[in-house]
Amino acid sequence: MTDAELRQQCHTILPGHRQLTPAQSFAAMAEWCERNGVRADVYGEGDLIQSLERKVAQLLGFEAAVFCITGTMAQVTALRLACMERGSRLVALHPTAHILKHERGNHQLLGHFDALQTGSPHRPFTLDEIKAIPDKLGAVAIELPAREIGGQAPSWEELDAFKAWARQTGTHLHMDGARLWEAAAGYGRSPQDVATGFDSVYVSLYKGIGGMGGALLAGSAEFVARAQEWFRRQGGNVFTRTPYVVSAAMHLDERLAAMPAYFARTQWLYEALRSYSRLAPNPARPQANMLHVHMPVARERALELRNRIAQQHGIWLFNHVMHAQLPDHCYTEWYVGDQTLGLPDERVHAALKLWEEACQ
Repeated sequence: MTDAELRQQCHTILPGHRQLTPAQSFAAMAEWCERNGVRADVYGEGDLIQSLERKVAQLLGFEAAVFCITGTMAQVTALRLACMERGSRLVALHPTAHILKHERGNHQLLGHFDALQTGSPHRPFTLDEIKAIPDKLGAVAIELPAREIGGQAPSWEELDAFKAWARQTGTHLHMDGARLWEAAAGYGRSPQDVATGFDSVYVSLYKGIGGMGGALLAGSAEFVARAQEWFRRQGGNVFTRTPYVVSAAMHLDERLAAMPAYFARTQWLYEALRSYSRLAPNPARPQANMLHVHMPVARERALELRNRIAQQHGIWLFNHVMHAQLPDHCYTEWYVGDQTLGLPDERVHAALKLWEEACQ
């Protein structure tokens, strides 16, 4: 039995959002299209897609935004253009940046820009670490929050200092905002407050929002128009974006409205975890509605206990498991979404108790 099949059989699932089957998703999309009179776009020209682009641009306080088929294409394109504008191919990236860890060297192999890894892989980089770089930078990219380190983010004061420095030095400040909506809830600010001071922002349409895929890149009208042309050059001019746009647009308002509740539930979860000494959260305090949970067992053992609890109790504890630095330790990512939000406290505690006992 595959992990997906085992998870499907569970009555209680801790991480993430509720997942519909393809048939359920497509039926809901069809009903939404019928109710809203949706007509398909052609090469990105259409009322629905352009209204979504305008809506997100306004939410973030930018002149324009444009759909891109993947965040991978959106980000390297934005940073390439920033470097071209400023006459430097150097981009400061955190060692755990998505571009470095998950994109197969595309920035380098396709000649987009040159990356400088900056700061510790276990915390967000600081402004002093950026200032210590002796070279002229074309851009600095900040991921808010940083997924690979458990959803950490700089403090609001630190973020303000980054924005002021970028403005003073003329350095392009780009946000990997795949989870910007989550970061805004963690800061207790609006998405526009967080985005103000950045020159460009990428947001995902499928992570916290729950669409089928796709991304939006926001910035000045001129910058976005140039990015749109570069998307075409890279094969991103998909004939119709409508399925991706519908699946995001139908969930957008509901999910954005729920972000503060997801974060409040994460704060409750941190308090609950204090009772389970073998389940250690990172970061030490919640900064978004996601965290890493570290366990004193090897990765293979963690997967065994997850599957056994799923089979015996119908509870799905976690998804992927990663090796930790210490031997016989591992960790998993917990995104606090619809699943955890909808579970009564006692059922979460029951699952955590099973989890901790299995780690002994």
